[in-house]
Amino acid sequence: MSENSLTALPYVFRPGGPGYDDEVAGFQLGFSPRPEVVVGATGADDVRVAVAHAAAHGLPVGVQATGHGVPAAAEGGLLITTKRMDGVRIDPGARTARIEAGVRWRQVVEAAGPHGLAPLNGSAPGVGAVSYLLGGGIGLLAREFGYAADHVRALDVVTADAKLRHVTPASDPDLFWALLGGGHNFGVVTALEVGLAPVARLYGGALLFDGGLRDQVVRTYLDWVDTVPDTLTSSLAVMVFPDLEQVPAFLRGRYTLSIRVAFNGDEAAGERLVAPLRAIGPVITDSLREMPYTESATIHSDPEFPHAYWGDGAMLSGLDAPTLTDLLELTGPGAPTMCIVQLNPLGGALAKEPAVPNAVPHRGAAFLIRGLSPLAGPDLGTVRELYGRFFGRLAPVTVGRSLNFVFGDGARTEGLYDEETAARLAGLKAHYDPANLFRRNYNIRPAEDAPRQQE
Repeated sequence: MSENSLTALPYVFRPGGPGYDDEVAGFQLGFSPRPEVVVGATGADDVRVAVAHAAAHGLPVGVQATGHGVPAAAEGGLLITTKRMDGVRIDPGARTARIEAGVRWRQVVEAAGPHGLAPLNGSAPGVGAVSYLLGGGIGLLAREFGYAADHVRALDVVTADAKLRHVTPASDPDLFWALLGGGHNFGVVTALEVGLAPVARLYGGALLFDGGLRDQVVRTYLDWVDTVPDTLTSSLAVMVFPDLEQVPAFLRGRYTLSIRVAFNGDEAAGERLVAPLRAIGPVITDSLREMPYTESATIHSDPEFPHAYWGDGAMLSGLDAPTLTDLLELTGPGAPTMCIVQLNPLGGALAKEPAVPNAVPHRGAAFLIRGLSPLAGPDLGTVRELYGRFFGRLAPVTVGRSLNFVFGDGARTEGLYDEETAARLAGLKAHYDPANLFRRNYNIRPAEDAPRQQE
């Protein structure tokens, strides 16, 4: 591949040139990458050319669709942006979706809905579908259907040798295993095929409580999650709403707890299941209702405007009410920065091994707890110090971290995998990417003693 190989591509950007800043900007504004060159890929051929160029010139490669999970403000290297690769094709008979690399979940939800089908997407419809799937994917109905990655059938990926491979469990079980859970460490996924769930409607929404009911909400919720069926997935979010014009006036500056519910069942059954939650006390808002799945984004109503933030998460073997209450005291109205704490009960199908194995770890965890703070006020050191105490308090029950919920701390990868999974991933990294070309990510380093790929 020649020095001028990139010149034939339609979208190439360099620092200081037109379009560069817009091309690298994503949802995460706190850790914008500053690559030496950016390739705005329109298809797999563009990706192959970009990877070949990077390999020939020793440039580390990063991939960005929406920029939600940027690992760090890395300088140099080559960034491949995939937002122009936005094709979605639904096969209603096979109940599958073919998703290109830049597709956001909203597109898949809207395309699948008319067929009575739903993807196993998360709470935010603007998140990139492929990166979400490569990280595991804990969706709205995860306790019933398991990790979204468990439903991937095939992937098209450009590996470090600049070859486009169609990877299935039969064609390359090792690479298939590593891609699903290994993130962007093994190549640039240009498209994939994933199964859809036969869900047209669900019962869901949120109950929003004032912070004065915090202790009652915590106790009731932790007791309640042990009683509900696997067809119900929920979360608890606790925060002081910011004083912003995007926030309704009656919520600005208010300390709240929100219980979010998604139940694959009818309204009557849903109403019975949530009755103990409504009995906690008066609510600020109650949006629980039966809805088409295409309206499921309203359950969490995640913000869709880009902003700067830092976040991390811990997978827990268990959690009791006194510990959670202490954590919420630390991150509540008296905290030095705004904190959003979210607790996701796991279990159900998330605890089961998939029919086709993959690298998604920590399936025995009972909870995922996440902390996130904006970076508009205190400096990053203040935020990290606060969450150092937060996650330190959880150390005795922490089994690891979740790749999907690490935001802006790319240098720290410990805990993302258990020891056995980490060792196998490092060995496969040495085989498929011995030069660690794909390292602008939550990086898995090649094992030094593993056999290398034979050309």
